[in-house]
Amino acid sequence: MNRYAPMLFLLAAVWGASYLFIKVAVDDIAPAPMMSARTLLAAAVLLSYVVWRFGRERAVAELRSAWRNCLVLGVLNAALPFWLIAWGEQHIDSGLAAVVQASVPIFNALLALRFLPHERLTGVRALGLATGIVGVALVTGIHPGGGWFAIAGALAVVASSLAYAGGGVYGQKAVSGTPGPVLAAGSMLAGGLVLLPLALFQLPRETPSLEAIGSLLALSLAGTALAQLILFRMLALHGAARLVLVTYLMPGFALVYGALILDEAITVATIGGLALILGGVALASGMLRLPRRAVATARP
Repeated sequence: MNRYAPMLFLLAAVWGASYLFIKVAVDDIAPAPMMSARTLLAAAVLLSYVVWRFGRERAVAELRSAWRNCLVLGVLNAALPFWLIAWGEQHIDSGLAAVVQASVPIFNALLALRFLPHERLTGVRALGLATGIVGVALVTGIHPGGGWFAIAGALAVVASSLAYAGGGVYGQKAVSGTPGPVLAAGSMLAGGLVLLPLALFQLPRETPSLEAIGSLLALSLAGTALAQLILFRMLALHGAARLVLVTYLMPGFALVYGALILDEAITVATIGGLALILGGVALASGMLRLPRRAVATARP
């Protein structure tokens, strides 16, 4: 897993499939129990990995010292956004949810301007933020046959993007010196426990279908546990700047999965909104630079 491109495409493919798994499972399993099970199953796998890698004593010590950060990240990066996405996908297509989620870097940049003093707003960055927000507005205004519930579902996914962005800013400010797998395991455990009380009141009355159970297991093991390990491996090897490229690939995978497997329509408005969001992300992150025009100065 030392090669950049295979890891990048694998992470995008796995994360893109998560929206498909949620869409299939949410028909039989309510958002709270689904996402509580998702995070707790992923936490079990990640905790086993942490114990195997660091040993029992060090693993326990690391988790104890980072429990506050794990709790905050568990809420912002797991419990809240997971529940919002699942609720939103009750009313919108999985591909559309992934397109909206591509706006996370836009909200991250907006929050960074407020809470990270070293972040500055340049003209190009402002243009990128504005472009991305227009893209979000275009996508959330689409009526894919669901009326106002569809808009509410899209807005729920927008709110999940804001939660993810808040977790990213918090991580930049408060989390340092803690190994990535420890944060991943601790935050998943905390997120699952936060959702557990609500989940117990919404347990399915009937046994879910095999498709729903299989989707939940795939979401937990591949879309969460495996994705977290790939994520932190890529951060360690290649850094956050190169990791952001997954934002551009993930919605494409999700749209293809939704179209091929769930017969979801890919509309012109969806593609247009995605183009605006990704263009805004590219400008706001500095990955795309506008050409400078030479300004002629005349001497008096």
